[in-house]
Amino acid sequence: MTAKSRPATFRSSAELFHADTCGPLEAAAKRGEVALTALARGTYPGRRLPDDDLCELRSAGGWDAHKDQAWGLDWHRNEGVELTYVSAGRLPFAVDGKTFALEPGDLTITRPWQRHRVGNPNVTASKLLWLILDVGVRRPNQPWRWPKWMLLPAAELQRLTRQLRQNERPVWRADKELGRCFEAIGEAAGRDLTGANLTRLKVFINELLVALAELLERKRPRLDEKLSSAERTVRLFLDELPRRVTEPWTLEAMAKQCGLGRSYFAHYCKQITNRTPVEFLTRCRVEAAARLIREKPERNLTDIAFDCGFQSSQYFSTIFARHAGKSPRSWRASLASTAARQTGK
Repeated sequence: MTAKSRPATFRSSAELFHADTCGPLEAAAKRGEVALTALARGTYPGRRLPDDDLCELRSAGGWDAHKDQAWGLDWHRNEGVELTYVSAGRLPFAVDGKTFALEPGDLTITRPWQRHRVGNPNVTASKLLWLILDVGVRRPNQPWRWPKWMLLPAAELQRLTRQLRQNERPVWRADKELGRCFEAIGEAAGRDLTGANLTRLKVFINELLVALAELLERKRPRLDEKLSSAERTVRLFLDELPRRVTEPWTLEAMAKQCGLGRSYFAHYCKQITNRTPVEFLTRCRVEAAARLIREKPERNLTDIAFDCGFQSSQYFSTIFARHAGKSPRSWRASLASTAARQTGK
């Protein structure tokens, strides 16, 4: 067995993530407020999975909360594809800014690049079962690599992959077979960890994926190839770049984050924003600086410049004036003057 390790870090389309540790859930379980039954590796809570088997499985199990909780799982992403199933109770859920009220029998599917949250902000009385499986992707345009212990034929895995890559609907109504598979996984996670139980767990996971593939085939969701395209990866990167302006970005580094060459990345950036990558990054840094000047008028302008990724105060002043029409100092003074007039001081 492996000991619980430090939070794993990995890159999504634009951010450095620490794998969700489910710390609030683990703390609640230790206090006896919720029953937690899980097998896990990395920083996910639960009894440790062995190093030499089911290596792609990050977490499998469930919680059983008989009363409303004082905790929730805040916005996060996972190291793999996460499937959850509400076995009992109702549960607030949100993904990519959209909120849902999950009912018993609801299934959620989230990919590694999708931000999601459980609770609003707290978890309600509920029984939730889950499976997190790492298929080797962090970005939409990366090829999926299923575990070798998958029993589905290659053609069926290919169809399932296409259904999951080119459709990002997060909430589905599960059928009885899917529910049975989740319950079986939860039960297996609660038994003593022996070779036989790991074998059962493999079988149940395979059965679940077969049931999921059949459900998606019946539902025939609208597929969109753009969801798994390089353009989509660049778009996600650019959407989140304003939160990473402090990093020492170069064109090569931005392109690498998207798994693309410089020319392809620059092409998609120009297509999406009508700016070159450097122009877009500069705009993000200027807007971040303007926000800090407005929200924290007491802060030193040089500190703000460095906090927003500028390498010198002189360069910051020049670029800011080019975009805002006046220097940072003059812009701050005009904000103060406007505020004084509005308050009558």
